[in-house]
Amino acid sequence: MLAFRTCPADEEPAAALVQGMRDEIAAIYDGLDLDGADMPKAGPGELGPPGGTFVVGFEDEVPVCCGGLKRLPDGACEIKKMFVAPAARGRGVARALLEELERRARDLGYSVARLDTGPLQPRAQLMYERAGYAHIENFNANPVATFFGEKAL
Repeated sequence: MLAFRTCPADEEPAAALVQGMRDEIAAIYDGLDLDGADMPKAGPGELGPPGGTFVVGFEDEVPVCCGGLKRLPDGACEIKKMFVAPAARGRGVARALLEELERRARDLGYSVARLDTGPLQPRAQLMYERAGYAHIENFNANPVATFFGEKAL
């Protein structure tokens, strides 16, 4: 059973999970820097109040996943920095995290959620499509992503 708690993205245990996500993305995409000048911004300021949030999921008090929300200029939200620790994969943790982020988005008053993923993450894209995210045009100018999805909440 997962328990989700709000935690700033730059504080532990979220910071360690975010670093794990950064390391994995850099390995998958040949050194990609998520803080690069042409990448969409998703730092602690964007992923915190009033328009955003960041959560960590725990299994038996062990942090196993994280993800956040940020407000977009048009009033929709974007799901960012979803990550599941390797030891927790294959058990539905990512889907539970996505559902929790959608719930929190509704609680913050959002009626539309958007997200993206890259060409070397087909399992993520499949999960998003199965969760009801429909393909849309590039909404955030992410130069690496190839799937951009949107879902009415």
